[in-house]
Amino acid sequence: MARPKKKEISLNKDSVLALMQEIYNELVEQRATAIRIQNKMLAMLKDPEDMTVIGPVIKEQQKIVNDTIEKKLSLSKLQSSIWEKSSNNNSEDFNMADIDDETLQTLIHQDLGNDDKKGYDLK
Repeated sequence: MARPKKKEISLNKDSVLALMQEIYNELVEQRATAIRIQNKMLAMLKDPEDMTVIGPVIKEQQKIVNDTIEKKLSLSKLQSSIWEKSSNNNSEDFNMADIDDETLQTLIHQDLGNDDKKGYDLK
């Protein structure tokens, strides 16, 4: 069987916006799932002893919810930076140098600091 050819990545305004929309949709789904699980666990909570079993699950789901909010904020900062650069440039094409370096570095450092987490991973 032949090795699949590498796909070319197109970096233009539409492709970046589509990627960001996909990331946002996945974050929304991840958050909704975490809240659904958290609500089911809270419904199971009857006795104080149940908290020792259910508590860690609820804590993990709350952590996922908080992480998705942080990622949404980072994504919105990146979007606003791209929007600002593209409106100043009046061009459909741009390069990575046009994107705010500080925002990209922050996202990369946050991601590298979250090696123990599952989900989105920038490597």
